[in-house]
Amino acid sequence: MKHFNPSSITVIISLSLVLFMLGITSMVLYNAQKLTLYVKENIGFQIYLKDSIPENNLNALQNELAQMPFTKEIKYISKESAADQLKKDLGEDFISFLGYNPLSSMIEIKLNADYANNDSLQKIERTLSDNPYIKEITYQKNLIDKINKNTRIIIMYLSLFAILLLVVAVALINNTIRLTIYSQRFLIRTMYLVGATKFFIGKPFIVKSVLQGLIASLVSSLMIVALWYISIEYIPQISVLQNTGMWLVTFASVLFSGILIAALSAWASVSYYLRLQYSDLYL
Repeated sequence: MKHFNPSSITVIISLSLVLFMLGITSMVLYNAQKLTLYVKENIGFQIYLKDSIPENNLNALQNELAQMPFTKEIKYISKESAADQLKKDLGEDFISFLGYNPLSSMIEIKLNADYANNDSLQKIERTLSDNPYIKEITYQKNLIDKINKNTRIIIMYLSLFAILLLVVAVALINNTIRLTIYSQRFLIRTMYLVGATKFFIGKPFIVKSVLQGLIASLVSSLMIVALWYISIEYIPQISVLQNTGMWLVTFASVLFSGILIAALSAWASVSYYLRLQYSDLYL
C-alpha cells in the first residue's frame, strides 16, 4: 500500500469514473439489443377464420401453425370470446342490437424475431392464403417498417457512442498514467543507460497500473450496481431487464477495459520516455 500515494489515488478515481461510463454504456447497449428482440417478438399477425371450419380442421391448423419456424406463440380466440371482449370495450351489447355476432374466430400469432419484417410476413401470407378455411390475414405493415427502422437507428447511434466513449476513455487513461510516470522519467532513462532491458524497466509500472485498473474496475462496478438499484426505486419497470447475462457483460467489459487499457498505457508511457533524447526529458 505504500506505493499508492495521492497520485495513485487520483489515477484510481479517474479510472473509476471513466470505467463507470463505459459500464453504463455497455449495459444500455446490451439492453437495447434485448429490448429490440422483445419488441420484434411481440410483433405478430392475425388469421381470421371462416365460420364453416370444422373442429378437427381447426385443431389441425393450430398444430400446424404452432410447429412453423416463424411461430413464437399462438393464441386462438373464438368469435364468442371476441364478442365478449368487444362488449366490455364498448360498454354495450352490440349483438342484441344487430341480432347476430358479426365477428370471426381468429388465431393470433407472435413471430420469432428473425421473421419480424414485411418480406417474411408477405411470404407467410402467400403460404397460408391457400388454406380454404382462412378468410383473411392482417398485420400492420407501416408499424413493422417503423419498428425495424427505428431499432436499427438506435443501435447504430448507441454503437457509435460506445466506440467514441472507448476512444475517449483510452485517451484519458493513457494521459493520466503518463502523467504519473512523468515524475519517474529520469529513473527510467538511468536504468536503461546502465543496461536494464525494456521489459525489466516497464514491469513494475505495468504491475502497478494493472492493480490500479483492477481497483478502479471494482469501484466502478459497485457504482454501477448502486445506480441500478437506485434506478429501480424510481422506475420499477426496468427490473424486468435484469438478468445474469446483463451483469456478466457489464462487469466483464469494465474489468477487461480497466486492466487492459491501464497495462497498455503504462507500457506505452515507458516506451515513450525511453525513446526520448536525454535533453528532451527536461521539457
